[in-house]
Amino acid sequence: MRVIAYSILEQEKELLTKANSKVHDFTFISNPLTTDTMHFVEGKEVIVISDRDVLDRQSLENLYSLGVRSIITRSTSTTHIDLLAAGILKMHVANTPFANQTPDGIAAQVVQNLSNWMAGGCAGKACQCRMDCAKKSHDEIQKGGLTDAQ
Repeated sequence: MRVIAYSILEQEKELLTKANSKVHDFTFISNPLTTDTMHFVEGKEVIVISDRDVLDRQSLENLYSLGVRSIITRSTSTTHIDLLAAGILKMHVANTPFANQTPDGIAAQVVQNLSNWMAGGCAGKACQCRMDCAKKSHDEIQKGGLTDAQ
């Protein structure tokens, strides 16, 4: 997958590169996602953000118009993303909810989400999508993600 990651620290870049093992085509940007840096997403399918990058409805519409269809946040929280607007746009959204919240663990979770999507699957427990999808039932959408057992 063609991926751009914003607000990347040098350590995160190294860990994502290691976890990725040249599977996905990453571009790393140390700057935060803003209207001035948004043009870098052109040609990318996925954007990886931090919890400091806010995606409101307008930002999501702009990203969608530039070709982005999936979002991964390097955080457990998704309060910085307008999930309902992302759902209306049919954008996939995932977080990094697993117990290992070390920088290594987060990098591994990001790459796992990408690999699941690349294989046509769901991000599982990390899925935060608010759209109907063959991979999730309506009840799971209402709860905001899949259960731990999935």
